[in-house]
Amino acid sequence: MKAQINKYFLIGLLSAGLLEACKVSKDTPAPQPELPVAFRNSATADSTTIADLPWENFFTDATLKTLIDNAIKKNYDMQAAILSVEAARLQMRQAKLLNLPSAKLNVVASTSRPSDNSLNGISLSQFLGTQHLEDYSANIQFAWEADIWGKIKNQKKEALAAYLQTEESRKLLQTDIVATVSKAFYNLLMLDEQLAVAQNNLKLNDSTLRIIRLQYDAGQVTLVAVQQAEAQQLTAAQLIPQIEQDMTVQENALRILSGELPAAIERHTKLNEYPLTDKLSAGIPSDLLSRRPDVKSSELALNIANARVGVAKANMYPSLVITASGGLNAVKFSDWFQVPTSLFGLATGAIAQPLFDRKNLKTQFEVAKIQREQSVLRFRQNVLEATGEVADALVKIEKLKSQYDIASTKVQTLHQAVNNASQLFESGRASYLEVIIAQSNVLQSELEVSNLRRDQLYAVVDLYRSLGGGWR
Repeated sequence: MKAQINKYFLIGLLSAGLLEACKVSKDTPAPQPELPVAFRNSATADSTTIADLPWENFFTDATLKTLIDNAIKKNYDMQAAILSVEAARLQMRQAKLLNLPSAKLNVVASTSRPSDNSLNGISLSQFLGTQHLEDYSANIQFAWEADIWGKIKNQKKEALAAYLQTEESRKLLQTDIVATVSKAFYNLLMLDEQLAVAQNNLKLNDSTLRIIRLQYDAGQVTLVAVQQAEAQQLTAAQLIPQIEQDMTVQENALRILSGELPAAIERHTKLNEYPLTDKLSAGIPSDLLSRRPDVKSSELALNIANARVGVAKANMYPSLVITASGGLNAVKFSDWFQVPTSLFGLATGAIAQPLFDRKNLKTQFEVAKIQREQSVLRFRQNVLEATGEVADALVKIEKLKSQYDIASTKVQTLHQAVNNASQLFESGRASYLEVIIAQSNVLQSELEVSNLRRDQLYAVVDLYRSLGGGWR
């Protein structure tokens, strides 16, 4: 009767411990952050979004698509990320085997020669008639740990989440590569446009300088007029090598990003011919939780933190390990493989309960819980930043369009001013300074227009990336 009471007491104690363990290591779910119904500056709250488009369909220029494709395939960071995914996949497959017992083969041959005056030496001499002892053993040893507290289960969860997290990191890297390559290409188109502007302005300055020199030879203007015209011409001329330098540096950077040696990049599209559309659907904010790789990665980080809390808690409870071994054993080599006389077997079960470890296990558990709370905070922060990036891109698209329209009108007005100033100068009704100022203004305004056009394309890319597009 007493034995039955002790048995039930132990069962109850283990059950209480199990319930307590499950209670303490309960997973913290991913929080549901407060999100707006629609993005700020978004025209509609339509569920469709440009992020659903594969990058091959989002970008239309054939040269740009080739550059992006090369970068995704050849970029060394991308190749390293793919290898990281493969390594995590192997670790996940390894973790799936944690529930299985381990087995190892042991083959041991040993001989010992005790002292003749020792107890072993005297016993060997009296009973076996020898001065040394031989031992030959060949056995297979099995070990299996019962997953009572869910430690192995949580280790599997951690490995799976780590694998998925590396995949999200690969997706995030691809979105960054797609955005970087497209922006570099748009910058090249802008530099092409600015080079044409500088060359045209230089021709215009040459014409003006030639007229002023003729008037100087005729005594109609002073040497200051010639010098002012030459300075304006040199300003336009200086822009050309500067722009050509920027173009070469940008081409080299783009090639290196694609894992290639520096080289020129052919372009068949002009900046002002590149299409821009106002119909850019951003979707609804809640979709960011499933589309953005960085947000998904932070959610998986919380899963990893949950699993580590479970492992840390399980380490504080008893562990049950069952071992078994069997094989052949003999004290003479000639008898080693005689069956069944040399066969042996052994099975043991052990329960180990940590008692005193200088609070290491308790500290590890508390630290794991703190790290889990940090994962929750990082997840919330990533969602906020993602929402803000989309709102920023939307307002840039809207306001840059207004700036571009105004700047384009300004350029048209300044072109008319240059023509009028030139005609009035030739007829003696305007000074050379009016012509030079008009030409300087049109140069700066045309450069500004090309910058704004490029920034418009940048904003579209930023919207596509911030919505989670580019990894499909």
